[in-house]
Amino acid sequence: MLRGLDIRDMLIIDRLELEFQPGLNVLTGETGAGKSILLDSLGFVLGWRGRADLVRQGAGQGEVTAWFDLPDDHPARAVLSEAGIPGGSELILRRVNTADGRKTAWVNDRRTSGDVLRALSDTLVELHGQHDDRGLLNPRGHLALLDAFMARADLIETTRAAWSARRAATRELETARAALDEVRAEEDFLRHAVAELDTLDPQPGEDDALDTRRRLMQSAGKVREDIARAAAALGSDGAEGLLTDALRWLDGAADGTEGRLDVPLSALSRALTELGEATDGVERCLEELSVDPLELERTEERLFAIRAAARKHGVAPDDLPAFADSLRERLNRLDSGAEHMKSLERTASEAEARHAAAAQELSDARAQAAARLDAAVMQELAPLKMERAVFRTVIDRREPGPDGIDDATFTVATNPGAPAGALNRIASGGELSRFLLALKVCLRGEQSEATMIFDEIDRGVGGATADAVGRRLASLARSGQVLVVTHSPQVAALGAHHWRVAKRVEGDVTLSTVTPLNPSARVDEIARMLSGDRVTDEARAAALALLG
Repeated sequence: MLRGLDIRDMLIIDRLELEFQPGLNVLTGETGAGKSILLDSLGFVLGWRGRADLVRQGAGQGEVTAWFDLPDDHPARAVLSEAGIPGGSELILRRVNTADGRKTAWVNDRRTSGDVLRALSDTLVELHGQHDDRGLLNPRGHLALLDAFMARADLIETTRAAWSARRAATRELETARAALDEVRAEEDFLRHAVAELDTLDPQPGEDDALDTRRRLMQSAGKVREDIARAAAALGSDGAEGLLTDALRWLDGAADGTEGRLDVPLSALSRALTELGEATDGVERCLEELSVDPLELERTEERLFAIRAAARKHGVAPDDLPAFADSLRERLNRLDSGAEHMKSLERTASEAEARHAAAAQELSDARAQAAARLDAAVMQELAPLKMERAVFRTVIDRREPGPDGIDDATFTVATNPGAPAGALNRIASGGELSRFLLALKVCLRGEQSEATMIFDEIDRGVGGATADAVGRRLASLARSGQVLVVTHSPQVAALGAHHWRVAKRVEGDVTLSTVTPLNPSARVDEIARMLSGDRVTDEARAAALALLG
């Protein structure tokens, strides 16, 4: 609820502070007194796009502050949270406009953007009037209004969930189809490359092993001769034979030495053992260095084939096995792609069918809700002296989407047989105001958090019709807060709180003031509205009668 508005140096207002109340708040005054300036100022602090020349002549800057009560469950709290702005029980908006056109805004003393102000304003205020292109006159919002009237959130949620599933299935199908098309475009390459790599069958680490083996075989010829000599020197015709003879001779002489040869004999035995191990190692090495020219050729051919394949495919030799696996996987996707595509197509088709069914159920419910809304609005139009007008909610088909298959537009025909059209194109000023009021009465929620503002919604009506307008405004205000700018004494008399807007001239400067009216002053103001500049006793009596 809007609790207050502080305006400084805006247009013809030098300083003005207003405190609003729950219920129906009415603002009255002569034409040109500045009532629209209040709405311009409120729109400015809420971030609405409006007139540019708002700063009072001679002032360096204009400033507007508005403060609102903010219950714990108010939707504005979600906007504050997303913007990183602290919340509390009170929401304070402040916006400054300098004379050179620069605008700066704060929310709860945190500097912010016009976009955040506008997002907050959508939860705080509803403006209804002839220039209401943000609300009921905007056809883009009619479907959401119809859905709110329908009160079937379950159908809307089911349709949106079905659309999400449909889009996910469609994206998966499109991704798979693109991947399959890409694989098909390189099918010949894949089949040739996989066959070539299958034949080659490279193994992890094989390049290093082959290179080591090749270098060993290439160097074997240079070292084998020395190793062969060493083998001969160590063998039975060399050191091994001599040590064996020495051991045999000493062993034969050991009995006559009373143990003096035991240590040498033990050392010779150990030496023969170590010599045997050395001889075996040298002979194994000699065996391994026994190079077969054909084996060297085969090793080099294998090594060169692996390295050529690696260069061809732009990978390291050790990465060839993994690369071959990836090619086989792509080829497998191609070979199994047709069946996989059929499965994805079935899934996408089923998701589309589920969304179509949910959207149709939602569409049927909307058609029923539209009929109920049309009847309710028509019932409201009769007391507003528009019993011959026709209101109709037109539902058209559109491309399927998260909100179903429908578009909704509120249309009117002001007289039977006249062509119907959009609200803002068919109805005149006074008719439009009454249409909007009737529609708002029917569309209001059980608990509306937003302050409703009606800008001269009673334009062009009077008498019983104006009284009917006022009673419906008062009815809307019972569960919330309504501000109405009015020229109608019948509407003003039904307000719970009343302010008079007036102009005064000080020197060469015209200023606007807003004064809260006590019961006596209120009688005089309504009498002025009835009789004009000269307030008569009869006008006061009529005002008292209206005030009941």
